[in-house]
Amino acid sequence: MSLSGRGAVITGGGRGIGRAVARALAERGASVVVSARTTVEINGVAKELTAAGFEAHAIACDVADEASVRTMAEEAVKRLGTVDILVNNAGIALSNPVKRLALEEWNRILAVNATGTFLCARAFLEGMIDRRWGRVINVASVAGLRGSRYIAAYTASKHAQIGFTRALAAEVADQGITVNAICPGYVDTPMTESSVSRIVEKTGVSPEEALERILALSPQHRLIRPEEIAHVAVMLCDKNAEGINGQAIVIDGGSGAH
Repeated sequence: MSLSGRGAVITGGGRGIGRAVARALAERGASVVVSARTTVEINGVAKELTAAGFEAHAIACDVADEASVRTMAEEAVKRLGTVDILVNNAGIALSNPVKRLALEEWNRILAVNATGTFLCARAFLEGMIDRRWGRVINVASVAGLRGSRYIAAYTASKHAQIGFTRALAAEVADQGITVNAICPGYVDTPMTESSVSRIVEKTGVSPEEALERILALSPQHRLIRPEEIAHVAVMLCDKNAEGINGQAIVIDGGSGAH
């Protein structure tokens, strides 16, 4: 499959899943923009891809800020010509019992994970409709399909993200655009490292024991690799995947099956 001539924007593109998706799309010929609030990280990814012979640009953006998203979208179109693929990967997480969950924390997680997905999709949707081709891929979570203790805000935000995915998919299904969500379990990324640190802080166990608790949730007893998420993102851009629309694709090693 070649994505030559396609422009792609990946939010949260400075590390982890976003970095892996950017590389995978670039390797298929797409020109990419990596975006995040942390300019050092996205500049590093763009330089790495450029050095490998790919077209890559870094544009800073806070996806929860409407003006920032608008500016990023305008700059991305200038750099790429068209944005045909949007990967909404930017996200944040925290854990707290509901009784200790601050409204500020709740609002921030919803703003980044749910509202950010909406703002970025809206920013690029008109161009995709005009060209009658587009792929919107929202990196959600298995938390968007079920509930877990102490992550009420994160779970609510990911349920909202998947609901938005399904609604938008129905809205643009006859216009050459597909909208899907990828729902990973625990992935080998800095976010999972933060989860390990929170377990250590709250329970007093060692980092090794905390990681073991996470690994025990997977029948494969391992973390998902970012490249596995990237593989599915690339697959969703294939012409032969145009019938996959409005789906929440789980990649968790089979955790939901036992």
